[in-house]
Amino acid sequence: QVQLVESGGGLVQAGGSLRLSCAASGSIFSIAAMGWYRQAPGKQRQLVAYIARGITPTYADSVKGRFAISRDNAKNTVYLQMNSLKPEDTAVYYCNAVPSRIDWGQGTQVTVSS
Repeated sequence: QVQLVESGGGLVQAGGSLRLSCAASGSIFSIAAMGWYRQAPGKQRQLVAYIARGITPTYADSVKGRFAISRDNAKNTVYLQMNSLKPEDTAVYYCNAVPSRIDWGQGTQVTVSS
């Protein structure tokens, strides 16, 4: 069914920006909520942002004001614009439905240096 491929990660200095992309092989139009998750070393995967029909995008307190999620249903793609990055943002970033019910992709590594 739907497969997810994340891209756009990399190494960036604190205060810098990155834009992540999540390309779905199938249509995500019928999926009401899509989100970005991240998993730091030694920690559980956590939801950091999601977007759904009928509500404004929602963010974890740790990223609110710095990250922005968006989706383009015509392109079956979800984006995460990350600004003012901090070392604590270092993690592997994944996209998925909310709640997560699609097979996880490989994720994309984001490393923020101080």
